[in-house]
Amino acid sequence: MIVPGAELKIYIATRPLDFRCGHDGLAAKVQEMLGLDPFSSAAYVFRSKRADGIKILVWDRTGLVLVHKRLEGCKLVWPKIADGVMRISSAMFAALFEGLDWRLLRPEEARRPQIAG
Repeated sequence: MIVPGAELKIYIATRPLDFRCGHDGLAAKVQEMLGLDPFSSAAYVFRSKRADGIKILVWDRTGLVLVHKRLEGCKLVWPKIADGVMRISSAMFAALFEGLDWRLLRPEEARRPQIAG
């Protein structure tokens, strides 16, 4: 679903969310809070108030997929709380989902290949 190098756009809602929301409630939040289309090819990431929970909403062309994870004994590293949304790479998302500090990831500069000849 969400793998490094994939073309999937990933958006994080920067404000904590009431985690009682399900598929339809989160789809409405994507439209109302973020001004985005929940039925596009993107993943929408939401945080709990205690910063130990994450919900991801994705439209997979057949239905809405909802993933919910709660870390035990630690908290996820989240962007600063503000109104709005931010976009992150799939590698940053993978680190966030594992409970790592995604802000420490820096893309390595790709070098243009040399053509022998």
